[in-house]
Amino acid sequence: MKQPLVSVGIIQHAPHIDFTLHGIFRTDTGRPVSGTHRVTLAESPLTLTPADDKACFTLHSVTIGKAFHWQQQEDQTFTGSLTILPDGDGLTAINRLPAEDYLTSVISSEMKATSAPEFLKAHAVIARSWLLAQMEKRHHAEAQPQPTSDILIRWYDREDHELFDVCADDHCQRYQGITKVTNPAVEEAVRATRGQVLTADGKLCDARFSKCCGGISETFSTCWDEHEYSYLQPVRDLGPDAPLPDLSREEEAERWMRTAPDAFCHTRDKHLLAQVLNTYDLPTTDFYRWTVHYTQSELATLVRERSGLDFGDILDLVPVKRGASGRLSLLRIVGTRRTLTVGKELEIRRWLSPTHLYSSAFVVDKEAGTPPAGFTLTGAGWGHGVGLCQIGAAVMGQQGYAYDAILLHYYRNAQLTTLYT
Repeated sequence: MKQPLVSVGIIQHAPHIDFTLHGIFRTDTGRPVSGTHRVTLAESPLTLTPADDKACFTLHSVTIGKAFHWQQQEDQTFTGSLTILPDGDGLTAINRLPAEDYLTSVISSEMKATSAPEFLKAHAVIARSWLLAQMEKRHHAEAQPQPTSDILIRWYDREDHELFDVCADDHCQRYQGITKVTNPAVEEAVRATRGQVLTADGKLCDARFSKCCGGISETFSTCWDEHEYSYLQPVRDLGPDAPLPDLSREEEAERWMRTAPDAFCHTRDKHLLAQVLNTYDLPTTDFYRWTVHYTQSELATLVRERSGLDFGDILDLVPVKRGASGRLSLLRIVGTRRTLTVGKELEIRRWLSPTHLYSSAFVVDKEAGTPPAGFTLTGAGWGHGVGLCQIGAAVMGQQGYAYDAILLHYYRNAQLTTLYT
């Protein structure tokens, strides 16, 4: 197998796209182009290919962290080609480049390049595995259930993309071009693991990862479709002899989230977190255990605005189904005007926060009153919790674990395989 080329959606559904070409690029007709430009719908489609290896381009006003609490805009610089395509009544900008170059940026965009070398290698392998698995199964999306009067289930996966392989934001993997590639340690981690992926049962592993599992990793079906994978099973984020409680049981989940058991990802090491987290992630310090409080009015307004449905006053938030990490895949919202069960993990997080809750692993306390005066959510972890836990893996790297040991801790029943050199 040769190193593949990957197409990455950088800007989507924009009324126009502004960019600056550094060096000479050529259009499909061979015409040389450089400098700063604005492309409108009438001027698309357009493809620009660099004339030499030194040429790069900057896209202006790229949105990162879309719909999350750290959403902001950046100017970002990329190597490879630039394609601008019509997408409905807007434009989409796509960067096409070799997979290994893409991965060098992903590792730098997902965390700081000053992390432990073995952690960087582990992340290079899972980023490569995930990418190639998504490219392999492109256009094979699982049908989502149709909503009914009493249940709505929705999940969000990369199959939402039709014009490119993966997007550049948290929906897929953070990719910010060469904007943040500033440390040779990242290039070395990608080079040292070139072509290495995780496989299981003779297939590429869909190697998911999140910021912090909260002490136990989650199964795939809690967050996405009903498939289960042998390598995405619940793992206690600690040594091999640590007990694994069943957090799908409500009483176990309550006990787990109201305490803070030992785990690799249970760390307040500011130096380590500053190495792993980018600047806009660093203010998040309560990721292992956290609380959120809403008054009755705040919660009723929030749920109405986020769901588009009027529940009236919220009477209760009832856990219906939990996964192995305690994350809710089904939550019943009881209101004075309607009752509805919502899922899966990310949709619950979307409905219960102006952006997203840290995770759907939470227990609920109601204040006195009818309806309750307010609700407090006590939760665990940051992100969906499936696969590798980035903060836990960073701690393992700091403690001297080799990258293959880190990988096989989180992805049980998987093995390292080299696809190309």
